[in-house]
Amino acid sequence: MRLATWNVNSVKARLPRLLDWLAEVRPDIVCLQETKCSADAFPAEEVGALGYAVAAHGDGRWNGVALLSTAGLDEVTLSFPGEPGFAELDGVGAARPEARAIGATCGGIRVWSLYAPNGRTVGSPHYAYKLDWFAALRDALQAELAAGPVVACGDYNVAPTDADVWDPALFAGSTHVTPAERQALADLRALGLHDVVPTPMKGPHPFTYWDYRAGMFHQNKGMRIDLVYASADVAGRVRSAYVDREARKGKGPSDHAPIVVDLRP
Repeated sequence: MRLATWNVNSVKARLPRLLDWLAEVRPDIVCLQETKCSADAFPAEEVGALGYAVAAHGDGRWNGVALLSTAGLDEVTLSFPGEPGFAELDGVGAARPEARAIGATCGGIRVWSLYAPNGRTVGSPHYAYKLDWFAALRDALQAELAAGPVVACGDYNVAPTDADVWDPALFAGSTHVTPAERQALADLRALGLHDVVPTPMKGPHPFTYWDYRAGMFHQNKGMRIDLVYASADVAGRVRSAYVDREARKGKGPSDHAPIVVDLRP
């Protein structure tokens, strides 16, 4: 079984690239993030022509997640139990959960596509929301792990270690690298989830994100913030995992590259 996760940074803008990539790489299960479209507007027909069942969760503004599968798509869940929202988004104080999580059972594995909040600046309400979101995710995944195999993939917007950013000194005091954010990841691993670290296609670091500006991609000045967290029974089946850096090249790419994981039967 081949599983992949990719922050596409707008599925409509990236649709030709996505379709070509799906046809070439042929993953069985795909977790997409930052689709930036409503569920009704997701290009399910185009993706379906390649043999994929589709489940999408989006509000049409930003965020947005989806699951594509040729291995079954059952028990679809939009958002995870207890997922917090951010009150300022609708201007009336209601903390509605954003479109940041979708789960389904695919090929006997409970798969989650996750797009964690950015956090913006340390100490801001957005940062507090990010930490609250991770705390709720921990509780939700603890319950999922008790029920069977789990893979939680996506853009976590946290670099697990200093080795996962191209220059740690430049990120000092910024989000994505704070002790509290990294502790949130450690709390997920403490549940029994394993960080499936992919092999890089260039250089020693398996970066998955490079800013569009100033030639960052070509200089390999990136971050590893897209992660595959798997329960022990799934992690033990991993045959290989790699960052598909080729998908970040060319005209009009996402600023993220996909991670592709091959599992033994």
